[in-house]
Amino acid sequence: MTELLAMIEDARIRLKGRADATPFIPSPFMTRVAGHDFMMKLEIAQPIGAFKLRGAMNAVLSLPASTAGVTCCSTGNHGRGVAYAAALRGMRAVICMSELVPQAKVDGIRALGAEVCIIGQSQDEAMAESQRLVEAEGLVEISPFDDPFVIAGQGTIGAEMMEARPDLHTILVPLSGGGLAAGVAVAAKAANPDVRVIGVTMDRGAAMHASLVAGHPVEVAEVPSLADSLGGGIGLQNRLSFPVCRDLLDATVLVTEEEIRNAMQVLFFEDRLVAEGASVVGLAAILSGKVKPTGPVGTIITGRNLDMQRFHQIIGGADVVLGDVTVKGRTYGA
Repeated sequence: MTELLAMIEDARIRLKGRADATPFIPSPFMTRVAGHDFMMKLEIAQPIGAFKLRGAMNAVLSLPASTAGVTCCSTGNHGRGVAYAAALRGMRAVICMSELVPQAKVDGIRALGAEVCIIGQSQDEAMAESQRLVEAEGLVEISPFDDPFVIAGQGTIGAEMMEARPDLHTILVPLSGGGLAAGVAVAAKAANPDVRVIGVTMDRGAAMHASLVAGHPVEVAEVPSLADSLGGGIGLQNRLSFPVCRDLLDATVLVTEEEIRNAMQVLFFEDRLVAEGASVVGLAAILSGKVKPTGPVGTIITGRNLDMQRFHQIIGGADVVLGDVTVKGRTYGA
C-alpha cells in the first residue's frame, strides 16, 4: 500500500494538465435524498469522456520510447484511454474487445487511430488475445485494472476528492475489475483511514464481487447490462486489484438493472448529465436505500461513452432488452 501511495503521488505529477482536476460538484437532488451532502466527481469531463484516461495515460507515459506498441483488453473506455495515450506518444495500439461491447465504443476507439480486434463473447477471451499479441508481436499489455501504474492513475481521483472534501464520510465507487476501487481506496484511506469506501456494481455478472465473496478470483458468466462497462472478469491470476479491494473496501453493494435505469433518469432529469449506466451505480445504491449515509457522500460519474439510441430509450421510458432480460420502461416523474 505504501508503494502504491507513492505511485499515486508520482501519477499526479505525470497527469497534471493532461487528465486531472475534473469537476467535483454537488447534486442538490441527491443531497435531499441522502440527507447529507452528495458530491459527484465528473470524470465524464475527461478528453475521452471517461476516468480510464488517468490510468491508461499514466501507464503509457511510463513506457520507454523504444516500446513497439501497446495492447489491452477493454469493454470500451480503457481501450479509448490507451488509444488516446498511445496516439499522444506516436505508438501503435491494438485494442482487444468482446462481441458484447457496444458498437459506439468500438467506433470511438477506431476514431482515435487504434486497431481494434473483436473476439469472443467475454472479456476473458479478449484478454487472452491481448496476451497472445504480447508474445507474437512484442507489444506491451496495459491491463485495465491489474497494473500498478493503472491503479495509481485511477487513485489520483480519490486524492482529488479527499483534498476537495476532507470531510467525506463515504465514497461510492463503481466496481468492475477493481483498478478504480483499489486506487481510490488507497488514496482516500491514506487521507482519512475512517472514510468508508464501498464498491457498487450490477447484480448480474459482477466478477469482483463474486471473487471477494469466494475469497479468491473466480470466473463469472458475462451478460448484457445497462452497466456494460462493469462487465468482464478480473483474471484468475489477479495480482493487485483483488488483494487491494479485499483489504480496503468496506463493503460491496449490488444494484439491479431497474435501479440503474432509475439512476440514469435521475442524473439526466435532475442534474442534466448524460452518463453510462456504470457511472450511476453510486446514485442507485442511495436511491434504492441499499446504502444509508451518515455523513457527506462522494461518487464518481465514470463515463459518458454510451449508445445514444439506447440512452434515448431509457430516458424516454421505453422497454430495454438486455439479452434474455427486459427492463420495463418507466416515464420519469409519472
